[in-house]
Amino acid sequence: MSAVTYRRPGLVARDHVFRVPLCYDDPAAGEIEVFGREVVAPGKQDQALPWLIYFQGGPGGKAERPLSTSAWLGRALQDYRVLLLDQRGTGRSTPANRQTLAGMSAAEQAEHLSLLRADSIVRDAEVLRKQLIGDEPWSVLGQSFGGFCALTYLSLAPEGLRQVVITGGIPTLTGHADDVYRAAYPRVLRKNDAYFARYPADAAIARRVVEHLAEHEVIMPTGERLTPERFQTLGIQFGQGSQFDALHYLLEEAFAGEALSDTFLRGVDRVVSFAERPLYAALHEAIYCQGTASEWSAQRVRAEFDEFDWSHADRFNFTGEMIYPWMFEQDPSLVPLREAADLLAAKADWPRLYDLDRLARNEVPVAAAVYHDDMFVDRDQALESAQRVRNVRVWVTNEYEHDGVKAVPAVLDRLLAMNRGEV
Repeated sequence: MSAVTYRRPGLVARDHVFRVPLCYDDPAAGEIEVFGREVVAPGKQDQALPWLIYFQGGPGGKAERPLSTSAWLGRALQDYRVLLLDQRGTGRSTPANRQTLAGMSAAEQAEHLSLLRADSIVRDAEVLRKQLIGDEPWSVLGQSFGGFCALTYLSLAPEGLRQVVITGGIPTLTGHADDVYRAAYPRVLRKNDAYFARYPADAAIARRVVEHLAEHEVIMPTGERLTPERFQTLGIQFGQGSQFDALHYLLEEAFAGEALSDTFLRGVDRVVSFAERPLYAALHEAIYCQGTASEWSAQRVRAEFDEFDWSHADRFNFTGEMIYPWMFEQDPSLVPLREAADLLAAKADWPRLYDLDRLARNEVPVAAAVYHDDMFVDRDQALESAQRVRNVRVWVTNEYEHDGVKAVPAVLDRLLAMNRGEV
């Protein structure tokens, strides 16, 4: 473990790099690096503060880089020493992408990627905890996929936890990926309804754009082609309060005469490219797999919803948080991983992520925010799972979208108070 310390207004940060096994069941597989950024409020760096580890959403998302101490981080720094974890394969941890995996066969790539799920992330966290604070437990804040990791943590190593806070991240504990997407597509349609109710003129613009893309080969400033399929995925922004309106501002500058504008195309590329988050695409369905194969679940289940067939539907509808096999043919950052992605989609011998018996006996305090209208995580599946975990208190709210904890400090403040028994 090595560490570098620096200061910026509002925080003192210390960067840590740890060595951990690539495969905890096979020491011969070698080691990788895992990066964590310790953050503390100025003047408190020498205090014996309790620790809180932050599990970022994803999968395949590096920890946020603190540009300010607003919202959840500012609230957390009042009481905690925070560790911002770059989950294995992301950020400053040993990366897993088309460049670092280039020398491997497709089978070797798939094997490597299969070791980057929540179970391995939790085992990494335990290595980090023991090196940083020994036997002392710490608290976990899990946002979105980070909440999935928190429940895996409660299943594998609850002795390492003082308390758990989950925001928009209670998964189905037993369901197949098909169940996830069968519930997700109707939620995405409701977000489309809300969007076009707010911006009714955008329906005609979106239709014009997709028909233009179907009739012309449109190249984005990055040199990649923008296809109707890629354009349709812009609906992923509907699930975050901070991004819901962003699509409107893109569409209002879509055309420069009869051609799509560079301003529009550059903005689209920022959303649809997986160059900065390839693991999000490669592992998105694998995070739901326990002894079953996903078999490209989102693609198969989509056939049940004609509303997303833009060539026949009355209204053009955007999709949401779905990953499709064609993405590995059209996105240059994913093309080298196409065969590995197919192998992962066919893989059925995934280990279990949740210990239902241990969760039913859980003694660690857990407070969870379930967002009533969450596009990414199904409310009903989340509440069903919460009932299977002992010692969980749930706050259901429609005041915030999926990114509520990043919007205001009040979300984390309430959940911490719930774990203290004050709310």
